[in-house]
Formats: sequence, structure tokens, C-alpha cells
Amino acid sequence: MSAHAQTRLPTGLIGRIRGSDSWSVGDRIGLAAAWGAGILLCLIAAAIVLYMLVRGVQYLSLELLFSHPQPGLDQSKSGGFLDPLQGTLALTVIATLIAAPVGVGIAVWLTEYGRPAWLARAVESGVEIVAGTPSIVLAIFGLLVFQEGIFSFLSYEATPGVSFGRSFFIAGMIMSLIALPLVVGASREALHSVPRHVREASYALGKDRISTIRRVLLPASRRGIGTGVALGMGRIVGDTAIVVVLLGATLQNDPQGGIPGLGFLQGTGSTLTTYVYNNSPVGEGGSPEKAYAAAFVLLLIVIGLNFVIDMITRGRGPSWTR
Repeated sequence: MSAHAQTRLPTGLIGRIRGSDSWSVGDRIGLAAAWGAGILLCLIAAAIVLYMLVRGVQYLSLELLFSHPQPGLDQSKSGGFLDPLQGTLALTVIATLIAAPVGVGIAVWLTEYGRPAWLARAVESGVEIVAGTPSIVLAIFGLLVFQEGIFSFLSYEATPGVSFGRSFFIAGMIMSLIALPLVVGASREALHSVPRHVREASYALGKDRISTIRRVLLPASRRGIGTGVALGMGRIVGDTAIVVVLLGATLQNDPQGGIPGLGFLQGTGSTLTTYVYNNSPVGEGGSPEKAYAAAFVLLLIVIGLNFVIDMITRGRGPSWTR
């Protein structure tokens, strides 16, 4: 190809024509390492899913799914894990309902307003601190705060004027903190990816800022927001420390009060993560078969939640992304 012909071709097309012949050894090694890392990650994920599929299907039964666990040192001979399954779903819903709107709201404010600047910097630092704080520290902090008498309506009073400080309500509130940084980070990236001219076009049509955010930016960013929510839900489903400290990790759910639904949320219980640990070879339940079955159900819940979020946020992207 002549030099004159090359000048009329786009730079990217010239690069594709030349191929990788001009790559240095370092570039080739970097590309190979990137490919290797991606393939290795896929293999690890596939190995986890396939292993849990084989072991989980081997021991899973309808009786385990729909029977309550019974107290006893030998869990291999008593009950299923209906209560931990209910606790997992309840805790995930509570924490997600708190973390998703709060996280998106923080991301919108930081991206589109960010004033006053000192407060925006303080909020960003707060999000980073929460993201780096171990969940056990958040759990202990929550226990200290919610044991005050003014929060007795969230659980029940252990003694007059002293809240028990453990319930699905309280565990869900603290659990939302570990999901919040993921929602904020993904939402901010999604909002930043919307081109500036889209905002300017909306303003030119007479829309104010809040209308632009609600009708243009949030719909355009829904995939990124959905990714953040899905990642946050994964953290919620998989955490154990907060469940042990703020939910009691009891084998059976223990509703409080006489109001259906509300009494359940004010009571204590467990999730599949604590159930898996207690019945694993290192736990005290002595039933690794049930641990495999519960872990398989937990993995299905995580995959299912990601699928639901993807379906909600799926749709044709805006014109500038096509």
C-alpha cells in the first residue's frame, strides 16, 4: 500500500492492517498475561460453580428446603434450613432497599452538584472509610448504637430502658453500609459516562437540573446503577460477621411481639452463611452434606439476584452508545 493511500485511511484502520507485527516483546507479554488472567478467572469461577453444582445437587432435597432446623448438636439428623433461607432473603431485601436509593442519591449529588466542595470531599471520604472498614467493626458499632433505649422499637427491650440491639431491622441497616460504597461507586461511574452534550441538550429544551437527572441521566445510567446494586447484594448475601453479632445467628428465627411480619423483623435469626459455617467440617453441626446443599442454594440466590437486576436494567442503550 502506497504512502498516499495510507494517508487517506483512518489511523485505526491502518493499525488493524499492520496487525501486531510492530508490537514489542513487552507488549506481546502484556497481552498474553491479560489473556491468561482473564481465562484463569473464568476457569476459577466455572470450577466453583461446577463443584457446588455437583455437591449441592447430590445432597439437596425438598425436605431440606421446606423444613425448619431443629436444635441439636448433630444437625445431620434434624431438620432443614428453611429459617436461614428466609433470613437470607429478608436481610437482603431490607439492606438493598436502604442501600440502593441512598447510594444512588449520594452519587447523583456528588456528580451533578458537589456543593459545597468541603462537604462533597467529606462525603467522598466517608464513603471510602465505610468501604475499608471491616464488617465486624461495623457490627460492633451497630450493637453499641442500637442498644440505646430509643431504638427499642427496632428489636425489643432486654431490660427496661435497654434495647436488645439485635434484629433483622438492625442487621439490615448495618448490612446496607457494606453495600453502599459499591452502589455509590458504580452509579458515579455510570453518571460520568453520560456525555456532557446530553445534559446541555436537555437544558436547551427548557428542562431544569432535577428534571434532567430524573428523565435523562438516571435512565441512561441504569445499567451501571444495576451493576452496583448487584455487587452490593452479593456482599450482603455473603457477609457473616454482621449476622453473628446483630442477628444472633440462632438456628431458628425468633419473632418478637404479636404483629405478624413486624414481629419477624424485630426478632433474631440466621442466614445461609452462618448455617453453612456451623455445618461445615470446621463447625459444630457435624453435617457437611447440609452445608454443601445450603451453599449451593446460596450460590443460586446470588446468581438469581444478579439475573433479576440484569433483567430490570436491560434495554436498548441511548443513541450515543450505539
